[in-house]
Amino acid sequence: MSVSTAAADRSLLAPLPVLGRDVTVPLVTGGEVTYAALDYAASAPALQRVWDDVAAYAPYYGSVHRGAGYLSQLSTDLFENARRTVAEFLGCRPSDQVVFTRSTTDSLNLLAGALPAGCRVFVFETEHHASLLPWRNAHVTYLDAPGSPAQAVETLERALADRDPHGPALVCVTGASNVTGELWPVRELAAAAHAHGARVVLDAAQLAPHHPVSVTDLDVDWIAFSGHKLYAPFGAGVLAGRADWLREAEPYLAGGGASRRVARRADGGVDVEWHDTAARHEAGSPNVIGAYAIASACKALTEAGFDTLVAREQHLIGKVRQGLAAVPEVKVLSLFGDEAPRVGVLSFVVAGWNSSHFAAALSAEYGIGVRDGLFCAHPLVRTLLGSDPQTQGECGAPEAAPGEKSLNAVRVSFGAGTPDEHVERFVRAVRELVRDGAKWDYRTEDGRCVPAV
Repeated sequence: MSVSTAAADRSLLAPLPVLGRDVTVPLVTGGEVTYAALDYAASAPALQRVWDDVAAYAPYYGSVHRGAGYLSQLSTDLFENARRTVAEFLGCRPSDQVVFTRSTTDSLNLLAGALPAGCRVFVFETEHHASLLPWRNAHVTYLDAPGSPAQAVETLERALADRDPHGPALVCVTGASNVTGELWPVRELAAAAHAHGARVVLDAAQLAPHHPVSVTDLDVDWIAFSGHKLYAPFGAGVLAGRADWLREAEPYLAGGGASRRVARRADGGVDVEWHDTAARHEAGSPNVIGAYAIASACKALTEAGFDTLVAREQHLIGKVRQGLAAVPEVKVLSLFGDEAPRVGVLSFVVAGWNSSHFAAALSAEYGIGVRDGLFCAHPLVRTLLGSDPQTQGECGAPEAAPGEKSLNAVRVSFGAGTPDEHVERFVRAVRELVRDGAKWDYRTEDGRCVPAV
């Protein structure tokens, strides 16, 4: 390989600029270090491009829709153009609606409220709580955790075959697990659902930041995702897909913007004519900056090229997996096996360590931010750990001795803004903590493990 070719390859593998990349944090052992943000699965740092776009627009912020002033007109155009950008990013069909929400959780609760009467919902127990819990007012069938992608399809087909084929049905499935990072067979599950007359909503919260996601290519009926996982802050999300159930449902929120016409009746009540567009479920003043940030992130990721982003992420995944495999005390959690394709999300347990203690030591002694616990996917993590619901032990006390079952896990997650040094520091820190133990004393405070003063 020539020097120029090698330099080009390195440039292709450079992380995207994100906010916070130069932030330093103090260590309990003294000094400071550049913060290694390895909790992307919870909230990814904002892309610098997104922040710059929002900052450029901020002086022109105005009320959206119906405002006669220039800034209102500009903000309205920005908001509706953001909707079109998201539709293009998701490969939506011409008849699909794009509704701006607060998050994936908000999107799925909106869809839950739009289910037609008698709708059956099918959801795997392995889902994030955002996908697992919104359907409480419907007839829900919870499916057991599959051991492979093929088994997931078989399990769904059996469940659908037992239902009334004439009634409405919905299948909710994740694109990538927020616990293991493993990719789910979305296209195959959608085909199975449609073959049995059911519709599909895809929770793409963990998939969209890492891989291209298309309503058309995957043949799903709806997609839900969150801006804060797509490198866009400001608390916005998206529900995109078929318009009919959304158009026929009562508005998610009643209020201004959702109504086309309101009139008093002679009996003292009011008659309301609701919009049949996305506005039907966007009552109140919308989060214009949040929507614009999502659109900016969609453009930035598209322009960077998902082929390049995926290649770089696989490079980082390889570093982490190889490093953890070299530490016998570490067990990486998986449903589908070690070789299953995944995004940059891995959860693990360390023999003899309380997971909260381990995560606290990574932060306090190495400046590395990860997550510990059950990751809002309690049934899945307990299935992977083979443990029953229990209360976390005191920090500093071993959570599980070698051979015993752990109570929760540590999760490391990364993405387009993660430099090699961050994952290399993480692997080195895991190795040193397991070999040498923590250098500091820790205590439990409000249920969390923190360094002792």
